[in-house]
Order: sequence, then C-alpha cells, then structure tokens
Amino acid sequence: MSFCAHSLGFAYGVGNVSFELPASGLVAIAGPNGAGKSTMLGAMAGLRAPYSGSCLYRGIEVSAWKRREFAKLVAFLPQSVRIEFPFTVEEVVMMGRTPYALGWGETAQDQEAAARAMEETDTSLFRDRDFRTLSGGERQRVILASALAQEPETLLLDEPTTFLDLKHQLSLYGLLARLAQRMLIVSVTHDLNLALRFSDRILILDNGRLAGEGATAQVLTADCVERVFGVHARVEGGNPPHMVYEA
Repeated sequence: MSFCAHSLGFAYGVGNVSFELPASGLVAIAGPNGAGKSTMLGAMAGLRAPYSGSCLYRGIEVSAWKRREFAKLVAFLPQSVRIEFPFTVEEVVMMGRTPYALGWGETAQDQEAAARAMEETDTSLFRDRDFRTLSGGERQRVILASALAQEPETLLLDEPTTFLDLKHQLSLYGLLARLAQRMLIVSVTHDLNLALRFSDRILILDNGRLAGEGATAQVLTADCVERVFGVHARVEGGNPPHMVYEA
C-alpha cells in the first residue's frame, strides 16, 4: 500500500475518512462541489495541516516526512499553474528537478529525467517555446512533464482537465491511464464518465464523508449517482461503459 488514511479529518471539508490505496493504478476522487475533494488531496500532498486522524504514506505520517524527501516520491499538480515569466518549456520541466538540487546548475541526471518526461508527454517538439504561448492542452502536458521529471512513484492531480476541451481531456486521461501501469495516480475529477472510462478505483465524497470506495464499475452506479449527486442516470455497457444522464 502507498497512502493509508484512518479517520482522516480537517478543520473544514473532510471528516472521518478512511481508505487504503495500492502502489499503482489510477484512482479517481469524485463528489459534488464542496464535498472535500481538493481538501483531502491537499492533506495527502502534505499541504493541509494540521489534520485529525492519520494519513500515512509508506507507513509514515505525511506530516512527519521531510519535505524534500517527500517531494522525491510524491508529485502534486494543482488545478492551474500561472507562469508570468518567459520560461521555455524545457525550463519549466526542469523545475521538477528542484527536490534533487544540491547547488547551482543542472546535472546529467536532471537533463536525462527532463528529456524522458518530455518524450513521455509528447512535449519535446516545443521544448524551446515560451511556455506562455502554449495552448491549454499543451500547458497541461508540460506541467505534467515537470511533475514526471521529479521521478515520483505517486502523482496527485487536482482536476487536471480544467479548461480543456473534450479532445484534450480524453488525451490527458489516456496518458494518465498509461502512466498508472507503473505508478499510483490520484486524480480529482468532476467528470464521472472520465472516471468510469479510465480509473481503476474511485473514492466518492459527499459533505466531507466517504460515500463510496472501491472498483469504479462497482461503486459508480446509477443509485450512487442519484444518492450523492441528486441526478437520475443510467450506466450503459460497452467498452468503455458510459453514463447517460436523464432529465
């Protein structure tokens, strides 16, 4: 197991949540607005403290980890990243190597890690472009490349498809699904069809409480959607299955 929470709570947004996550796979966190999704992800990333209960990574409390050592293992991507200075794509990706920095300058290992991350996210072709000139989909891939340059074993993403069109949403989640074959990826999402299509497991929050947890196809049912989201829906089979919302 990687993350393990017991009665995890925060001053606002999350209360008495318990779960265990595997070492690899794509895990979705879903729920209505205000359900506590981003708050819980922030606690897992070590950015929300103090919390009640326990939130362990590799058997050690998240709050007890040294930040540099934790950052080598766990990468966090917020909903949006603003970069106002004229950094190139390659420079932005290289920022992911910060946890390994021992002095000034880049090492051969830094350059190799950045190159692998750009190749994996298909961003090598515009490595010399100004980050600010990129489209929304291109920016998301570059920020993901920066996180992968950290060479983490776990990736936490807070609504990574925000502001992306349908094509780029599917492309990004397809990439995450491939990466999840070798690492744990936990992603907050509002799109239940993305979760149903791509995620292996799902945590559903409702008013800060865990309303469902387990294999996505078993948890994300029409009854669950009506109970938690207040929407009539039906799940249609196929490969992949998809959810149809009813008036």
